[in-house]
Amino acid sequence: MMKMMHKWRWSWQWGLGLVVLVLALGAFAYNRSQVQANTGRIKVVFWHEMKGPGQKAIDTYVKAFNQQQSKYEVVAEFEGGYNGVIQKILNTHGTAASPALFQSMDISTSQMYHSGFTTPMQKFIDRDGYDASQIIPGAKAIVMRKDQLLAMPFNASQTALYYNKAVLRKYGITPPPVDPTYDDITRVAKAIHDKSHGEVKGMTMEAYSWLFEQLGANAGVPVANHDNGHTGNATKVDFTSPAAINAMKWVKENIDYGDFMNFGSGGNAAANEAASFLSGHLGIFMQSSAKTGQLYQVLKNDLGVTYFPRPNGQKANGIAVGGAALWIANDKPSAVQDGAWEFTKYLTSPKVQADWQAKTGYLAVNKDAKDEPTLKKLFKKSPVLEVSGNQMARTKPNNTNSGVFVDGWVPARTAIQNAMQQIFAGQDIRKSLQTAENTYNQVLESNNRANGRH
Repeated sequence: MMKMMHKWRWSWQWGLGLVVLVLALGAFAYNRSQVQANTGRIKVVFWHEMKGPGQKAIDTYVKAFNQQQSKYEVVAEFEGGYNGVIQKILNTHGTAASPALFQSMDISTSQMYHSGFTTPMQKFIDRDGYDASQIIPGAKAIVMRKDQLLAMPFNASQTALYYNKAVLRKYGITPPPVDPTYDDITRVAKAIHDKSHGEVKGMTMEAYSWLFEQLGANAGVPVANHDNGHTGNATKVDFTSPAAINAMKWVKENIDYGDFMNFGSGGNAAANEAASFLSGHLGIFMQSSAKTGQLYQVLKNDLGVTYFPRPNGQKANGIAVGGAALWIANDKPSAVQDGAWEFTKYLTSPKVQADWQAKTGYLAVNKDAKDEPTLKKLFKKSPVLEVSGNQMARTKPNNTNSGVFVDGWVPARTAIQNAMQQIFAGQDIRKSLQTAENTYNQVLESNNRANGRH
């Protein structure tokens, strides 16, 4: 009996404690909402995925925006990585927990569009007569559909090629040109290997699908039918095109020669290749332009940057802009959406975009940012920091260099990554890529069937 009484008392106390906790949390949420309401401002919740310098910069912009006007109160919240946030957006839409403005990565464009959960930026652009021509065409192309801007480009990046000038100078090697071909890079990589007697590896390429996709883009070849999904619903992918085979043969040539260092794939691979590059044990590597600032802090004027390589004897077609864009959710009242739009305009203004590039390494998406004192001073001191932005600005958007408009592209990237790892390990190029192609075509067919698309 005593045991039963003790158990009942413990359960009752635990239940009472839970009730108190729930009430306390409710009171906290209520007080927080009241604080927002008492300001007399319209609350605009902004979900982002930036860490480090990016998060600090965003916090600064939110504070400045809130101080310069009295109608809106932007509340920025870090929500984790790109993939996780997409699911949060889809799962919370239509509830009080969803944001008014959110950041979403390049390859989720189709998914966001088909969700029906967003208000196109074009609505506000047309209503206010906003001059969208100030936004760099290549940056806009990734989030366009039927001449409508779906989202606003924000943290833009390009794939860049980095080389260590100190290594080349030590061994008397002529640097590659700013707009290199595959052979230009192979020449330098082999020379590094030969003249260092193998002590320094010439080049590497992470087994990373984004790099593979951009090799195809720069060759003017799509990786999915219907122009990468831009002119119709993609039903097949093509990872075995002559351009794709040629690009992997180029990498294989360097592997067979012995000047290539294989770091594998994933976050550790990216970190290790950067560390090897900075320590002088690797001459060339390819990664996001967002890394330029970090690399420059260490190497200073010994950092070399070029455009992404192009096939021999072929003019560069241009590559797609990576990173993420800003989307406005349509489940919020029009007044809240208006606040999201006002903050979006602020974030993409020339002054803020210039500051954003200087602080984070992402590329300014506003054409006029380059004329701001912040970037003019930065580029004069460090010309290499301007290279990737020039690559983005010179690109004339078309259906092969404007990203992939396909729902559920992450499994495609996994399949391509596996194929690249197999190729780097010595397996047959065509067979490896064919396996990746077959694997994702099955996923794509299943996705289309589930969504009623054919």
